[in-house]
Amino acid sequence: AEMCGAGRRWVLRERALLWCVLVAAWEAAWGQLRYSVPEELPKGSFVGDVAQDLETELTAFQDRGVRVIDRGRSQYFALQGKTGHLVTAERIDREQLCRLVEKCVLRCEVIVEGEMQVYGIEVEITDINDNSPSFRDVETVLRMSEASVPGRRFPLAEAHDPDLGRNSLQSYELSGDEHFSLAVQAGPGGEQRPELVLAKALDREEAAFHELVLRASDGGEPPRTGTARIRVTVLDANDNVPVFSQAEYTVRVPEDVPVGSVLLTVTATDADEGTNGDVKYSLKKAKDTAFEIFDMDIQEGLIKLVRSLDFEEGNSYELEVQAHDAGELFDTAKVSITVTDVNDNVPELTVTSQLTAISEDAPPGTVVALLHVQDPDSGANGQVRCTLDGGVPFRLQSSRGSYYTVVTSRELDREEVSEYNVTVRAADGGSPPLRSSAVVALRVLDVNDNAPVFAEEGYSARVPENNAAGALLLRVRASDADWGPNARVRYRLWEGLVRGAPLSSYVSVQAETGALYALRSFDYEEVREVGLWVRAEDGGTPALSSNVSVRLEIVDENDNAPQVLYPPPPAAPGSAAGSLSWSGWWPGVELWPRSAEPGSLPAGSLTRWLVLAVAAVSCLFLAFLLLLLALRLRRWRRSQLLAAGSGALRGVPASHFVGIDGVRAFLHSYSHEVSLTADSRKSQLRFSAGSCCDTLPARPPPDEPAPLLVPHPDGAR
Repeated sequence: AEMCGAGRRWVLRERALLWCVLVAAWEAAWGQLRYSVPEELPKGSFVGDVAQDLETELTAFQDRGVRVIDRGRSQYFALQGKTGHLVTAERIDREQLCRLVEKCVLRCEVIVEGEMQVYGIEVEITDINDNSPSFRDVETVLRMSEASVPGRRFPLAEAHDPDLGRNSLQSYELSGDEHFSLAVQAGPGGEQRPELVLAKALDREEAAFHELVLRASDGGEPPRTGTARIRVTVLDANDNVPVFSQAEYTVRVPEDVPVGSVLLTVTATDADEGTNGDVKYSLKKAKDTAFEIFDMDIQEGLIKLVRSLDFEEGNSYELEVQAHDAGELFDTAKVSITVTDVNDNVPELTVTSQLTAISEDAPPGTVVALLHVQDPDSGANGQVRCTLDGGVPFRLQSSRGSYYTVVTSRELDREEVSEYNVTVRAADGGSPPLRSSAVVALRVLDVNDNAPVFAEEGYSARVPENNAAGALLLRVRASDADWGPNARVRYRLWEGLVRGAPLSSYVSVQAETGALYALRSFDYEEVREVGLWVRAEDGGTPALSSNVSVRLEIVDENDNAPQVLYPPPPAAPGSAAGSLSWSGWWPGVELWPRSAEPGSLPAGSLTRWLVLAVAAVSCLFLAFLLLLLALRLRRWRRSQLLAAGSGALRGVPASHFVGIDGVRAFLHSYSHEVSLTADSRKSQLRFSAGSCCDTLPARPPPDEPAPLLVPHPDGAR
């Protein structure tokens, strides 16, 4: 039987362990961790391994910033970044934190900065036996009538032990006198209520005072004890007990009731007369906090408020009031005070995490801030709604629980708005609602998305020839809407050729200011106009650029003297330099002394004219050859047709009609040479006029046929 019982206990243990594992796995899957630690641990004590417990959800624990946030007034826990252990940040006193609740649970959140995720952690603070039972009054004075019959009970002050379970108050013990014994009764809440029992009749003449010691013990290992001295004074007889009008009083008050207000009036009566019938009131059963909040008028039975109520701190209180007469006869009644909620708490809006800067090319939906909102009020008073001010490219998204994220709703443009102060507003559901706000300051970082823009579509300038080298020609200006290095504009020339020379040998541009300078002196007779392109390039990566055309018009100056090219003047031997007049050559032309040294045309100009002349002669020569070939083909075709029609000239070679050697002679002498036959007078013969053009015009045939052969000077035919 014992073995069977042991086996069943083992099976039960295994099942309990399995349930614990399943519950822990379920909580970890939902991102909620629970730990349990005893109170009064030193700072830095281990609480739990968060990195291990969140391994399925927190895969990059070491690579991102992780921190712990407590929602209370103090930071009780900290997270070690290297180990992922949750440790205590200070010594925790369960009795100080959880005086009104039996189960003490502290809640905090683990926030992963990079992922903008929140994980909840609940840590239960378990009790240790660190408090001894104590009495509110170290010495209690009881007044008893000598007429009291044995077995009469007198309530004693209860000891208070803030510990829980076996560490709390367990037993009472009385010592000191044979006239009294101790009885312990269970109160309405299960607490132990000591009562002094009169075991033997009192005799004031025998003993007017009795000294007793009441000892309270808890169940700790080792147990702790507390003592109170009881002094019993024996009085004359008083045999009527005050009686309350009702056994329990109930009242509901709003939490914003003013301090000093009367919450309730209790009444009790005593049938005795004189001083034995004079009833006085007092608070008998109340916790320490209740003594700080409520007070009672001992004469009138008025319960007054001495400190403001807070629904979030405590929503109900239970008091025990006592009515006693001039003797030690008394009656007790229960008073229940219920506190109703009032919308007296403004929503608490906290920016938990935020970006200080964002790139203007960030995609829509980028998270810029994580906010937490809470309202300690209950019901509709604690329901909070968050909104964003309009006109900003952001929107609110509900995250986990009471967390919200601020995300971008569209692409940003730094050139339009460079900084944002996003105001998040929170309002609860009260009437009227209470509001609060938080501002998220965000700076937009520049992206090189704007090319430089020139102030003008094109630039032009008139430059006089013979300018000085290094002279300023003009300035080009370009601006870039970007910021910083992306808006720093530099200028440079597009390389080209001017009369076979690089453009950079004529003009230069200052990279920073856009000023164009002449590197050499211009000559109108050589260059009359210079066209170039200037590029403006910003400092972005990759750089953006734009181009603009620049036209430089060279203005002529009277810097060349006239020169007579034709006809050349006759060489006058021994003629002296001076003023000459050659009226025999050109009438009306008078030559004055040269203003420049004698010389010929510039070498470049002569070369150009010679090339043009050779090209023109070559074109004329080629055109003449083509025309001559066409005429020969035409005549040959015509002769073939004539020969086919009459047969008169059949068999006569073409060389009898046209002399090939005459063509060469014509090219040299610009004349025509034609060989004629005996039958030539039967047809007309045309001569083309000499011309140096590309074509030879044809003359119309005469009205009457002219003789083919010219009469010889001798008259022979």
